[in-house]
Amino acid sequence: MNKAIFLDRDGTINVEKHYLYRIEDFEFIERAVDGLRLLQDEGFLLIIITNQSGIGRGYYTEEDFRKLNEWMIDELKSFEIQIAAVYYCPHLSDAVVDKYRVECDCRKPSLGLFEKAIKDFDIDVSKSYAIGDKIRDCSVCESMDCQGFLIGANESVEIIEQVQQGVYKNVTYVVDLLEAAKKIVEEGK
Repeated sequence: MNKAIFLDRDGTINVEKHYLYRIEDFEFIERAVDGLRLLQDEGFLLIIITNQSGIGRGYYTEEDFRKLNEWMIDELKSFEIQIAAVYYCPHLSDAVVDKYRVECDCRKPSLGLFEKAIKDFDIDVSKSYAIGDKIRDCSVCESMDCQGFLIGANESVEIIEQVQQGVYKNVTYVVDLLEAAKKIVEEGK
């Protein structure tokens, strides 16, 4: 079985920008690449799981998302970082684009995309981690034996305080992806 890092994209790997889909607007968060490299060097598969409601809202297309995604993956390859897979959810119950107006099991905090990744890559969840800038990115930690890290300041102050107080099972607050990676490496020793 494999061990993996389930990563959110926007606000975790790249700077959160309102419905990001253009390459020229993409910007890696400082120290994120270093965190990814550290995790990869520890033998983790890097798997991105991202909600992309901008598709359902009609702000950009799946093709726009794929182009940005391919560019990001190529950029990371230039740093010798390999993304194993990207799973995304374009759905919304009130989507403007009809084909995306569905109640799904893949939009985080639902676990559909996590479950698909676990099956696709034969992942041992107990040796894996979830990292994201919203508590929904760590939803897998509430129902499975997986540790998580809530990073940065994009979540509400109330949720951040609850994480710091231990209200959320298996989730720790950190300032960025590199800090999460260092804690994961330290736990493994």
